[in-house]
Amino acid sequence: MPGSDAVKRTTLRSQIADALRDEVIAGRLPAEFTVKEIAEQYGVSATPVREALLDLCSQGLLDVELHRGYRVREFTYADFRDMIEARTLIVEGMFRRSAARALQAATPQALASVRRRAEEAGRAAVAGDLDILIGYDLRFWREMAGLVGNPYISDFLDRVRIQSWIFTVPLLRSLGELRGRLWDQHAELVEAVACQDVERAQRIVVAYNEHSLALIDGLTGTVGTDQGSTE
Repeated sequence: MPGSDAVKRTTLRSQIADALRDEVIAGRLPAEFTVKEIAEQYGVSATPVREALLDLCSQGLLDVELHRGYRVREFTYADFRDMIEARTLIVEGMFRRSAARALQAATPQALASVRRRAEEAGRAAVAGDLDILIGYDLRFWREMAGLVGNPYISDFLDRVRIQSWIFTVPLLRSLGELRGRLWDQHAELVEAVACQDVERAQRIVVAYNEHSLALIDGLTGTVGTDQGSTE
């Protein structure tokens, strides 16, 4: 069929980008690598790999090293605090402006799906299973944003959340035992949103961000003296 090759390449590009994004978040991708190395790893040609890597560069996850290849972007503690501030403003604004209207139109199936994601993420957090939590947590927030936001807000929130995971995952792995250390209030947030209790939802989000900052402060040895400014 006309254009079928282009469609296949686009699909392959998307699949490779998704796989590499997961590797970056989990901290399993080498700090530096080339298109050839990734192409050989996945058994594909260089073109869809190069396109996928450029997609990840545009999302702020990779940097291009001139004449050397690609490098996983390194985020700092200051970057992380800015991410927390950004996602707080996005979520609070989303709840304040859109929650009631969007939830009136939300289908029972959509709400049930978000609840399932919340339960799965909560269980993984309680168990301290970081690898499982990351996937469920990202899907939870994508679906939550899909309920009460618009596609542009959802995409931006997803990008910030992915970047914050990239920064925190190596630090969290250094703890070894994570049981009881990770935020697990996803289900409570869903119920607040479902009840259109915006104030309660915002309190949960603030508490979540305070928890994230306190945990990372402890792991980096940083004292968050101006922590309140990001909430």
